[in-house]
Amino acid sequence: HVQLVESGGGSIQAGGSLRLSCSASGSTYSGRCMGWFRRAPGKEREGVASVDHDGTPAYAENTKGRFTISQDNAKNTLYLQMNSLKSEDTALYYCATVNYWGQGTQVTDS
Repeated sequence: HVQLVESGGGSIQAGGSLRLSCSASGSTYSGRCMGWFRRAPGKEREGVASVDHDGTPAYAENTKGRFTISQDNAKNTLYLQMNSLKSEDTALYYCATVNYWGQGTQVTDS
């Protein structure tokens, strides 16, 4: 069983930055495929960024160049550095691995 807990959400302004964290516990973290997703008000959940089992990152077209996904295996933590934020980045952000999801952290346009 894997537990995922996101943190780091908050109010954003256009052009600002935030770093989200996802702390994993309960099972082996390294070597897992991990990802960040988001659900904006009135929209379906979408993928934001992911890392595969060897750490290779991938990004959605609308976050490429602005967001960076990274992980610290020693801390069992996944990160999402978000720069050049836009109002349309407002959403509930989730981290996930196969079969497991966190509760989400809210990013809101101020």
